[in-house]
Amino acid sequence: MAQSLSKIYLHIVFGTKYRRRLIKPEIEDDLYKYMAGILRNMDCTAIKIGGVSDHIHILNIMSRTISVSKMIGILKKDSSKWLKTKGEEFKNFHWQDGYGVFSISQRELDRVKLYIENQHKHHQIKQFKVEYREFLKAFQVEFDERYVWD
Repeated sequence: MAQSLSKIYLHIVFGTKYRRRLIKPEIEDDLYKYMAGILRNMDCTAIKIGGVSDHIHILNIMSRTISVSKMIGILKKDSSKWLKTKGEEFKNFHWQDGYGVFSISQRELDRVKLYIENQHKHHQIKQFKVEYREFLKAFQVEFDERYVWD
């Protein structure tokens, strides 16, 4: 085969360091647009980005030329640097060290997009830690609770 082709959909989840509620409504849209630009620069297409004050969800198409860990590392580093320029309240902003990444089938795209769009409503009912544990269990990811949270 002469050409390398792929289409891999990922649902990425990560929080702010210590789940500090730093992603304010007035900065959300700009942050999500900035993150979409970072992904675009790595040939990763952002389909939907959303979240609440202490964590973020990203649905994207993965580039075939970069690893997941490198993509997320660049995304977190560059968005954190950008956010620190947006005011005194963000000068100590950090993302948590880890992340969760889950593969999504084409037929699940609409459901995952809707889920990300409804994060504010969803988290009026369910805390992030409960949600994240449910993801890990649903995707059968083995984890040690002692090392999931920072």
